[in-house]
Amino acid sequence: MQEHSQSCRDVRHDEHAREVSGMFGRIARWYDFLNHLLSGGMDYYWRQQLVRQIIPGPTGRVLDLAAGTMDVSLEILRQHPGVTVPALDYCLPMLSTGKSKLTRGRNGFIMPVQADGRSLPLPDESVDCATIAFGIRNIVPRSDALRELHRVLVPGGRLCILEFGTGKTPVWKGFYNFYLNRLLPVIGKILSGDAGAYKYLADTIMAFPTADELVQEMMDAGFHRAFYKPMTSGIVYLHVAEKKG
Repeated sequence: MQEHSQSCRDVRHDEHAREVSGMFGRIARWYDFLNHLLSGGMDYYWRQQLVRQIIPGPTGRVLDLAAGTMDVSLEILRQHPGVTVPALDYCLPMLSTGKSKLTRGRNGFIMPVQADGRSLPLPDESVDCATIAFGIRNIVPRSDALRELHRVLVPGGRLCILEFGTGKTPVWKGFYNFYLNRLLPVIGKILSGDAGAYKYLADTIMAFPTADELVQEMMDAGFHRAFYKPMTSGIVYLHVAEKKG
């Protein structure tokens, strides 16, 4: 009975992954434009701050999970020339869209690979650091991804997560919540033709754990210590967790 329940949960989680991948695949060609527009250009700053937390180490590799169109991967190379970036994402159309940004002669190397964040195709202790920007919300269960990220990091390695704060806490006297739930899906539909993806975004932000709760999830996954800082009035949080050295 227990094995049957586990199997049913696995099937549901696999279905969720496919549904989310399909949704992002439909908006892949609009993804970068809408990110910049809907964030008022703040996404550039958020990514820059995320990558500043990276500390390259002995492997010379930095994992970018949920790499999407690879903006974070490119920022990693900009700030840390010479590293190798495995850019992993479950949604192949997103990676395919991002490949047009990759150019020869760049000082470093980005390797786009379709992969499931719950089962990373990487050996134990094979990367110095890992990033995941606006992607941890989309992986169910989150605990599987956090354990996998802990597994592939070298001792002392860092996991850096950039994610929207929980919608449970009102920001800007509740205007941000109004924007998420009422305006964002409408704007998304007008510009991309797909309101569902932006309704999903709002719903997952509203359901996301608090910063303290996410820290506890990281610690439960085996990380030695973790901290966070809010940005843009708490619309976005930067979390950093370290594996014991």
